[in-house]
Amino acid sequence: MELLLVAVLVALLVGGFVWWRREQAAREARSLADVRADAQRWYERLGGQVMNLHGDAPAVRQALVDAAERYNAAGSQLEQAGTVQQYRLARETALEGLAYARAARVALGLDPGPELPPLAAAQGTGELTKERQVQVQGQTFKAGPQPGGDTPYYYPGGRFQGRPVPAGWYSTPWWKTALGAGAGVLGGLLIADALFSPAFADPGYGYEAGYQEGFGDGADQGDQGADAGDQGGDYGDQGDVGGVDQAADFGGGDFGGGDFGGGDW
Repeated sequence: MELLLVAVLVALLVGGFVWWRREQAAREARSLADVRADAQRWYERLGGQVMNLHGDAPAVRQALVDAAERYNAAGSQLEQAGTVQQYRLARETALEGLAYARAARVALGLDPGPELPPLAAAQGTGELTKERQVQVQGQTFKAGPQPGGDTPYYYPGGRFQGRPVPAGWYSTPWWKTALGAGAGVLGGLLIADALFSPAFADPGYGYEAGYQEGFGDGADQGDQGADAGDQGGDYGDQGDVGGVDQAADFGGGDFGGGDFGGGDW
C-alpha cells in the first residue's frame, strides 16, 4: 500500500513538472511571437517612410540616408533574431530609423506624424532648444533644434563615451567614432564638453531652469548675508541650498558640472 502511494505521489509530481514545463514553454513562445510581431510592425512602417520620402535639401538627404541605414540594419537583425532580446534590439533599430524619418519630414516642412515610443538609448539625454556654436581645435561646430544649411545632421539623442548627447541638428556627426580611439574619441569629448557647457544656460534641456535660478538665488542670498552681518550665516546657508543642492538636482547631475561642465575637464 505504501509503495502504491509513493508511486502515485511520484506520478503526480512528474505530471505536474511536465505540465509546468509545457506552460512555461508556451508562455515563452507567446512572448517571443509578440516581440517579433512588434519589431516587424515598426520595421515595415520604417520601410514605407524610406520608400516614400524624397528631397534634395542636405538635411533631408542626410536624414533619409540615416533612416535607410537603420532600415537595412533592422532587417538584418530580424533575420538573425531568435530571442526576445534580439527582437527588442531590432525594434529599437527600427524606431531609431523612424526618428530619422520624422526628422526628414520636419526638414521637408511636413507633419512629422504621431509620436514614437521613446528610444532606450535616448533616455535622459533631452533635446536642444536653442542654437549653439563653439570653436574646438580650430574648427567651428554648430547645433540647434531646427535643420538648416549649417546643421544638416540630425541625431535622435544618445550617449557618446558615456556622455548624454541631446536630440537635435548638428553641423557634423562628431559622435560617430570613425577613428575608434585616440584623437577621434578625444576630439568628440572636447566637442561635447564645449557644446553642452553650462555657459549656454539652456533651460528646458539638461540644466533646467532650477539650475540657473538656484545658482542665482544662492549668490543673491550670499550677498545679502554679507551685508546683514549676523544674518549672513542664514543667508549663506540658504545660498548653499539654492546654489548647490538645486544645481545638483536639476543641472549638475546630468548635464552640468558632473558630465559636460567643469567636473570632467
